[in-house]
Amino acid sequence: MDAADLTAFGDSLAVPSVVCLWAAVLLRAPAALRSPQQRGLWLAVATAAAAMTLNLPDVVTYAMRDPHYAHSVGLVRNLIGVLSAGTVLYFVAAATGGRALQLASWTGTAAWLTTLVVLDTAAPAHTAHTIPAQGDPVPSLGYWLLLISAHLLANTTCVALCWRYSRRTESRGLAAGLRLFGLGTALAGLFWFVYLLKALFASTWAMPALPLMMNLHGLLRAAAILVPTLFTLRRTSSDIATAWRLWPLWHDLVQAVPHVALTKPRAGRVVELLWPPVPRNLLVYRKVIETRDAILILGEYVAPGVPELARSHVTGHGIPEQRRTAAALACVLKEARQAKLAGRPGQPGEDAAWELPAAMQTSAEGGDLDDEARFLVDVAQAYGSPSTTDFTSLPPTPQRPHTP
Repeated sequence: MDAADLTAFGDSLAVPSVVCLWAAVLLRAPAALRSPQQRGLWLAVATAAAAMTLNLPDVVTYAMRDPHYAHSVGLVRNLIGVLSAGTVLYFVAAATGGRALQLASWTGTAAWLTTLVVLDTAAPAHTAHTIPAQGDPVPSLGYWLLLISAHLLANTTCVALCWRYSRRTESRGLAAGLRLFGLGTALAGLFWFVYLLKALFASTWAMPALPLMMNLHGLLRAAAILVPTLFTLRRTSSDIATAWRLWPLWHDLVQAVPHVALTKPRAGRVVELLWPPVPRNLLVYRKVIETRDAILILGEYVAPGVPELARSHVTGHGIPEQRRTAAALACVLKEARQAKLAGRPGQPGEDAAWELPAAMQTSAEGGDLDDEARFLVDVAQAYGSPSTTDFTSLPPTPQRPHTP
């Protein structure tokens, strides 16, 4: 790929990069504006999106039709870029918890912006802000060095912070977001380093790669702030799948022990998922808790010897231990539910002999609810299987001898 092709490829990513940035900014705005920890990161991406919008080829072409517009667009783009660098520094300050550093970031940003405007005003009459291949930078070398230094300082500091904290955090989502943001920021820093080489030494060998660097930086930053959204979607999808699988077991048990349900069950499984009676993020939690409570109550209706019969019923099927335990519990619950619905008296004095499976005991004692949810999904799957349907704790009826 020659230099022209590299530039063309980088330019082809300009619009997708800006669109992704604005989409990420809008999607994350509600959460970011509520969270001081996310606000700086969100502002950095929002201001970067604004600066890159003014750098789109069509916007630049339109601005170049009028010298006044060319100057205004160039100056505003650079000012927004410095504001983006300042918000990156604010993000660093907020992450490290330094009040003085946060104040210094905003004070420094204000000083940078003011100085840029002063240098632009003091320069001879000019239109576009550029560093030509031949001749002096426009509006001045000092203007460009100040602009570049702001970006390099902010980007270098941010990359170091993202690298350090991504290695320390135990959150996979936070680590992924920091690494993506750090990589995007590193590309932005490389972009401005190439401009520094051009301003000081008239070096242009890396200029064809600049559009690719800047637009990849935009895509990576957009991905970085969307990581929490993607993890939330993943968790929501997993919760919906778990709630869907638990529903038949939960519905049958709640039908037998209705008072364990926090809210009245919906008419069907689809309605339950589309219009949950509790906040969606608590749907699986409530299903697990209510199923566990129902199992504990139905333990009073388990006849002596039934757990052993259920265990022997599923032994030898070549299934893992947890699945075997889940299948045995499904058989016991089938019998206990039928006894409860038939109006047979429970045996509260015997409930101490009814032991929860290990996966449920751990969760009940404050362990991982996800482990219990996975176990109950196995129970729900076994509950609807033919093996559970065929299970009975009653002895087989002796056949009468046939008389002709």
